[in-house]
Amino acid sequence: MAEKAVLLSEPVPVLLPPEAHMSGLIIDLAALAQGHSRLEARAPAAALDLPSEVWPGEIVAVLDAERSGDRITLQGRVHAQARFDCVRCLRSFEQPFDVELCVFADRAGRTNRGEEVLLERDHEMRFHDGRQLDLREEAREALLLDLPMAAHCSEDCQGLCPRCGADLNEGPHDCPAPALKRRSE
Repeated sequence: MAEKAVLLSEPVPVLLPPEAHMSGLIIDLAALAQGHSRLEARAPAAALDLPSEVWPGEIVAVLDAERSGDRITLQGRVHAQARFDCVRCLRSFEQPFDVELCVFADRAGRTNRGEEVLLERDHEMRFHDGRQLDLREEAREALLLDLPMAAHCSEDCQGLCPRCGADLNEGPHDCPAPALKRRSE
């Protein structure tokens, strides 16, 4: 009787509880296994030096980690909620953020220090001490780069009446139309 071999198209990763790997966007490298892992971490906005008045709630990172020796590749998303005032109608509103986070890291000391400084400065690679990898700066930067230049509560926001300041989103109001000025001849 011939044996049948079962071939898996991809290795099935062993998922440990996320807190075993990462706490507050700082990865515990001793707990991060070789190969593929799925990580999730939550941190208050203050842990990323973000003002809690603008960033209510937690910052959540969900990442796929691939570890080969001391080299680590992290790819995933950072989720957050930000509070703004609309530049047109001045109403407060919250906007969800879902930004990409991609980090390549290696252990410090494998190349000369000058190269490491240049690679980190240009955001090409992060270096770790073999114990921890801190992703707070990368997550903070990814969120801040996704902020709108001018926050609008909705694309069709009508704003405020330039004459009386009424919110035009609430419909017609009793403001008299401005009189047209005639040019003097």
